[in-house]
Amino acid sequence: MLSFPKLPSVSIIAPAYNEEKTIIENINCLLSLQYLDYEIIIVNDGSKDNTLATIINHFGLIKVEKAYELKIPCAKIRGVYQSENPAYHNLLVVDKENGGKADALNAGVNVSLKDLFLAIDVDCIIEPDAILKMVQPFIDDPKHRVIASGGVIRVANSCEVDDGRIVKVNYPTNFWAKFQVLEYFRAFTIGRMAWTKVNGLLMVSGAFGLFDREVAVKVGGYDKTTVGEDLELVVRMRKYMYEVGEKHRVAFIPDPLCWTEVPESYKILSRQRNRWTRGAIDTIKKHRNMFFNPKYGIVGMVSFPYWVIYEWLTPVVELLGIAFLIILLILNLYSLKIILLVLLFVITFSFLFSTTAIFIEAYTYYKYRGVKYMFLAFLFVILEMFVYQPSNLYFSLWGNYDYFFKKNKKGWGNMTRTGFATKQQAK
Repeated sequence: MLSFPKLPSVSIIAPAYNEEKTIIENINCLLSLQYLDYEIIIVNDGSKDNTLATIINHFGLIKVEKAYELKIPCAKIRGVYQSENPAYHNLLVVDKENGGKADALNAGVNVSLKDLFLAIDVDCIIEPDAILKMVQPFIDDPKHRVIASGGVIRVANSCEVDDGRIVKVNYPTNFWAKFQVLEYFRAFTIGRMAWTKVNGLLMVSGAFGLFDREVAVKVGGYDKTTVGEDLELVVRMRKYMYEVGEKHRVAFIPDPLCWTEVPESYKILSRQRNRWTRGAIDTIKKHRNMFFNPKYGIVGMVSFPYWVIYEWLTPVVELLGIAFLIILLILNLYSLKIILLVLLFVITFSFLFSTTAIFIEAYTYYKYRGVKYMFLAFLFVILEMFVYQPSNLYFSLWGNYDYFFKKNKKGWGNMTRTGFATKQQAK
């Protein structure tokens, strides 16, 4: 790949808000990525701590006059900083007034002049060859214009980190994180791989997604009025490409390229899933004219209806089903045999689906190892059906309630992180 005659240039855009404790290690990780033509744009989104000063002092930054065009509206940019040290020639820091993650990404896109931009969470850990793999679909597909690509996201909780790199993969010790490992297996190992095969992928993770800058600018960048800005942008980009009649594709790289910390408390997990639900509903409402609309191809006829039925309405249908079953029990109109058969079918299907994802992950990536891990994984597959799935049902229903009945339906909620374990701490 590095010897390819013309690789597209890439801007890595990482919004940062109150990240002074880990920002240097995060930037060092980005600086060590394997790629020829890339720049790093750290967007300080009005941090209240010493994030900006920490970066300036460590990398020897000075304020520079950089020409850029505000093609996408964003909060006021107070300054652009660059290092006097040639070793950091590809590092830019944009200081701006606070406007939220979507606004910070838009500011980064405005300052960027590269062909593609990689939107990431600044505290994610990226594999050294991540950009090389993410760029490949953009140069390998002669029949379609690839407008975005995403990779496999893995759970970094309890993993050992040294100098911004995962040096040992461990199955999380935290109760709630264990469930999320299984959830990520299903979502990335089975779900997104299947959607990309039929060119129906609508979701690129907000923590790690590569986009065609030209198309993203044409559609107006990230939507600052929604909490599901990553999903909404991909849907809007696909919608635009159908409307202009250009063959396109959203690609998926089936490799663990990015590691992120997931919520470890019930409270934080509930906030995250509540936000995901509100973001999905908001995107569906904004683009409801795509629903079963043949004008938008497989996205309009299959992908978008799937999001409506399974990502939005399934929790509601589940609740109605539970209520219906209770009514049957009260009125003594049920058949115990039929209820037990249906319950057995649901449990068996759920178990097989999850275990298939575990075996695929073990066969293809083999990141998690050991008999203890396998035993715990299968144990939590069983526990998931009785603990985690009902919890997710509750989170989704609460997200629906907040979206339709609360005034502040755009709020993110505090997402406190516990931080990664370093190699030294693991010892």
